[in-house]
Amino acid sequence: MEVAPQADPPVCRILDYGKYKYQQQKREKDARRKTKSQTVKEMKMRPKIDQHDYEFKTKAIKSFLEAGHRVKVAVFFRGREMAFLDRGREVLEKVMKDCEGLGKVEVPPRMEGRYMRMMLSPIPQKQKSQKTEADSRKVSLPEKEK
Repeated sequence: MEVAPQADPPVCRILDYGKYKYQQQKREKDARRKTKSQTVKEMKMRPKIDQHDYEFKTKAIKSFLEAGHRVKVAVFFRGREMAFLDRGREVLEKVMKDCEGLGKVEVPPRMEGRYMRMMLSPIPQKQKSQKTEADSRKVSLPEKEK
C-alpha cells in the first residue's frame, strides 16, 4: 500500500489486504451508526380548529421538534372552506409563532391542492443554547428608573 506518494522516493507499506478490508468495513459501519436519521412527521389541522385541539397538536409538534424530527404541518380545506384560505394561513402562522424557539420554518406556507403546507425543522442544540443565553441576558438587565 502506498503511504506517501509525494515523497521522493514514494513510501510504501506491506500489509494484509484481508485485514485492511475488514477494518475499512468496520469504520464505515461505525460511521453509519453515528449518523442520525431525520424522519418527517406530519400534523394535519383544519382552518376551524378548536382551541384545545390546536394546543394538543402544537404540543405534539413541539415534542417532535425536540426529538429532532422535521415536521410537516398541513391545513386541509374541504368544500366552501376553499374560499377562506386566509384562516388556514392564520393557523399556520400561529403554529410558527408557538414553535419559534424549537424549530425554524424550512418551507413557508403554500397551497398544494386542497392542503396548505409548511415544513418546520428543528434548531440544532448549539443554537438553542445560544438563544436561551441571549434571552436570559435580556431579562437580567435592570431597567432605568425615572
